Amino acid sequence: MATVKQIWQDIGEGFVQAYYNQFDNTDRTSLGNLFSNDACLTWEGSPFQGREAITSKLANLPFKQIKHVITEQDIQPTVDGCILIMVFGQLKVDGEPPMAFHQVFMLKGEGCSWACTNNVFRLGIHNVPA
Repeated sequence: MATVKQIWQDIGEGFVQAYYNQFDNTDRTSLGNLFSNDACLTWEGSPFQGREAITSKLANLPFKQIKHVITEQDIQPTVDGCILIMVFGQLKVDGEPPMAFHQVFMLKGEGCSWACTNNVFRLGIHNVPA
């Protein structure tokens, strides 16, 4: 079992590293290559479906500079052969103070590679109802 765990752990960690490296350091349109054709994204409660819609959303976010700092990531294999990833961290946008964020990814094997089928992003600044 340790060998199986190592494989999905390595895949998940590699995906997280590639995603945030591309997000922070390149033209964000390249992020579309990490998603399946019919992937779903929920960004701060707004849904987007399909690689083209997701790429457009990520490429047109209203900031010039961003830096993600990952503080923790939990990675699990699913019973149907996918990989579930939960990321916790902080991000700094255009010189503003750091903000907490949480992001979930679901990866599915497609041929000889892995693609993100689901992605949910939330900033950690939401008010809790009284």
